[in-house]
Parts: sequence; structure tokens; C-alpha cells
Amino acid sequence: MAVDTIAKNTVVGIHYRLTVPDGTEVDTTEGREPLEYLHGHANIIPGLERALEGAHVGDAFDMEFAPEEAYGERDPQREIEITLQQLGFEPEVGTVVQAQLPDGREQHLLIAKVDGNTVTLDGNHPLAGESLRFEVSVAALREATADEISQGHVD
Repeated sequence: MAVDTIAKNTVVGIHYRLTVPDGTEVDTTEGREPLEYLHGHANIIPGLERALEGAHVGDAFDMEFAPEEAYGERDPQREIEITLQQLGFEPEVGTVVQAQLPDGREQHLLIAKVDGNTVTLDGNHPLAGESLRFEVSVAALREATADEISQGHVD
């Protein structure tokens, strides 16, 4: 069955250019294949997913989203301080490390600050607290497979 409108359980291919308010480009699909995602499964930021609902192939948008519609506000509780000894290696600000949470899940943390023997790790998304501007065009639509729907993402 052909799909012509973006709705839940549609696989959507988009081309985009992502910038922050000062115009700095953060990401783009220029020169690459479109980004494919499963619509309605929180695979892209909430504001963009809502804005694309009902769109068709060929539609193009230029939209800006406040932090609460993107990656959320920065949460100071997602920052932790540990010692150099706990880290176990010489840290470099900007490096991303992987940590295992008490429930067994893994999380990526950014080494945000090194002050003497103290290392600050930040679990916020790098774009948390930022307004984001998307220039988006819908490149392709198709019906999701049963496996993609049950997994909640594109294969």
C-alpha cells in the first residue's frame, strides 16, 4: 500500500540542515542519503515530529524549536563529579565516556571539566538548552514493516 502522508508508523526520509541561533551548522544530510526514521516513535525531537505530521513528499519547512521542543533544558542533576582515581585514566575535556548505570543501562557522558583531582561528567545531550533551527524537506515515505513497528525504529 502506497503512503503519501506522514502519520504514525510511516518510515520518513528527510533531508535537513540543523543550525543553532547564531547560524552555526550542527548537522546536515547534504551530500548524503536522507535520514530515515519511524514516525510516531520518538526517534527525532518532539517539535520536529509534530511539525512533520501530515506532510507529503516534496514539502519543505524552515522551523525553529525552543529547547523544550528539542532536547530539553540543561539539567544540573545530570552532571556528576568524580575523582581522577575513579575515572581511571587521564581525562581530556570534550571526550565522551561510557558509563554503566545501576540498572545496567549504558549512558554516554561528556568530560565537561577537570579541576585538580575532580572530573565533572555531563549526561545532558550536547544540544540540551539550545534552540534549534531545521531546514527540512520530505524526500520519501513508505509503510513501515511489522518488525520496524515492533522495534520502534527503522531497520
